[in-house]
This record gives sequence, C-alpha cells and structure tokens, in this order.
Amino acid sequence: MRSKNVLTKKIISSLFIMLFFTLSLHAEKIFFSAASMTGQTGDNKRNTTKLIGEAYVKTETMEIYADSIELSGEDYRKIIAEGNIKGKNIEAKMDFTCSYLEYDRQTKIALLKGDVSLTDLENDVKAQAQIIEYNQDTQIAVLQVQIKLLQKNNTCTGSYAIYQKKAQLLDISGNAQVRQGDDLFRAQSISLNLDTQEIELLGNVQGTVTQKNEEKTEEKNTEIKENPEEQKTDDAAGGGN
Repeated sequence: MRSKNVLTKKIISSLFIMLFFTLSLHAEKIFFSAASMTGQTGDNKRNTTKLIGEAYVKTETMEIYADSIELSGEDYRKIIAEGNIKGKNIEAKMDFTCSYLEYDRQTKIALLKGDVSLTDLENDVKAQAQIIEYNQDTQIAVLQVQIKLLQKNNTCTGSYAIYQKKAQLLDISGNAQVRQGDDLFRAQSISLNLDTQEIELLGNVQGTVTQKNEEKTEEKNTEIKENPEEQKTDDAAGGGN
C-alpha cells in the first residue's frame, strides 16, 4: 500500500520525453529530456527524478548531456550526471567533458570526475585533470591528479592546482612544471600570471632556457661594431712606434 505522503511514478516510453519544471528556487526553470524517466515525489525535500538514455538538463546556468542524470533534493537543487558527460556553464562561459558530475544549484559548485576536460572560452585556457571542482561564485577551479593546463605558449603540469579565472592566476604544486615554448621550469610550487606571463618558482628550482635567435644576432652585431674600434686602437698604437 502506498503512503499518502509519497507518490511514486514510473514512466517508460518509446517516445522521447520532454518535460518542463518551474521551481521555487529563485523561480528558476529546468528543462529536461530523456529516452525514459523514473520519479518519486513526496515532500519537497525528497523529490527525485532520474533520466535514462540521451539524458539532457538545462538550467539558467548549466547545460548537461549524459547517459543518465538524476535531479534530487529540495526544489531539485542537486544534479548528478553519469556517463559520457558533456556540457557548458553558461554563466561562466566554460565547456566541459567528464565521466561523473555533481552540481548544486544553490551553492553553484560543480564537482567533475574522470578524465575531466574544462575549457575557459573567455580566456582560451584548457585544463585537464581527474578531478576538478569549480565554484561559480568565486570563479575558482581546484584541479587534482594528472593536471595539464594549456594557455598561449604555456603547458603546465602537476598534481594539484588552483586556477583563478577572474584574476587569471595559476598556482601549481606536486612535481610542478611549466614549459614556455623551448623554456622549461620545475619546482615544488609554481605561480603563473596568465595575463603578464610572470612566473614565480619556489623549492628545488630547476630549469632550462633556450637562447633566442634574435639575441644571438644582436650579439654578433655588437661584436662587428666593436671590432673596428679595436682595430683603430691597434693602428694608432702601431703608428706611434
């Protein structure tokens, strides 16, 4: 016998399901679609809807495609996606792919796991890691495990990093390494200003810097200019003898 407070619905259809919710949380609307759906409703805190097969969810700030997506909690504040995930953070102007995602619509914190790729379209920054947590309000991403970040001429790697989108600052630690073209820098921790390209290395600093062709040309020119003066001095000295 079903409880009076809990109504369970199961909808399995060959048709593509498209539903539209208007929620009380900031009157935000959620659009979602899938091949099939199961749902449970009771009091507002126990709402659960699971989308299976070509699942898609769009809120005012997030757009998510996945094999399955679950919406749960009060006003469906929590979104969990699994399998072949791709999407975008509309407000932050970021694209992403991963295997697992949790997003809280209230705190606006997204947790991405499993071969994560995150692209900051606004600043042309591409980040890869096994785990990335992004706070939409602070615009800070925390990257963990097998980190790789690409920006302009920079290839940055390490075990842990903090990327500040608004300030365009990157802090890397754990076998930190930054390659700038032919130049390579290693240290326990590295801070890089992605706007000015200023770099700071701390702890067991190592690196290699390749001399540029232009610099070599300038040195040769300097030598050519100095040699005639040396020749005049030698001639004057010989004339005096």
